[in-house]
Amino acid sequence: MSKIKLNLRSLSVPEKIGKGRQIVASMTNNSSFATPHPPLTDITTFLTTLEETYKSHQAVKADVKTRASAQDVAESRVDQALSQLAAYVESVAGKDETIIASAGMQSKASRSAPSVLSAPEALMTSPGDHEGEIDLWWKKVENARSYIIQSSADPPTADSWSHADVATASSRTIQNLTSGRKYWFRVAAVGSLGQSGWSEPATRVAP
Repeated sequence: MSKIKLNLRSLSVPEKIGKGRQIVASMTNNSSFATPHPPLTDITTFLTTLEETYKSHQAVKADVKTRASAQDVAESRVDQALSQLAAYVESVAGKDETIIASAGMQSKASRSAPSVLSAPEALMTSPGDHEGEIDLWWKKVENARSYIIQSSADPPTADSWSHADVATASSRTIQNLTSGRKYWFRVAAVGSLGQSGWSEPATRVAP
């Protein structure tokens, strides 16, 4: 008896749906397969449900990315506006620290030493676009130059964490994971004074 190789783990969800429908079409009214198990009607229902949930998930992911992009644009506008306002205060106050302080600002000369970076917050996960991928994103840490990402098998222990990736933005797609396996992730920010503490961990089963 020949062994059938479906290669389902290597297929994306759309490819899997297409393959499933091709199989259903080929087996429908096929005299060689009088009583398919499970019934082809069940397979068709499962494929339809998968397609609907996939489209819903893609819409949510697109909305998240759109909102993140809108936040970046809004943040950039605030940064630009406050920088322009600081330039105006400089032009009025000159080197007078009292006037500068009255505007709620401080000069570079009086600025205190930079503080240690705070740990990243609001670490979130979602399934990636392909099998074996998990998307991570978190709240941007001020003055962070990059981020270190660690992963752990389930359940995580003090010694189970290992290096997963490095990111220069507050998001990253972790690839080459084992489908169906549960992973834990944590993130630390890196700046001129070194590394922050680790974020609260987040978990996800790899698609």
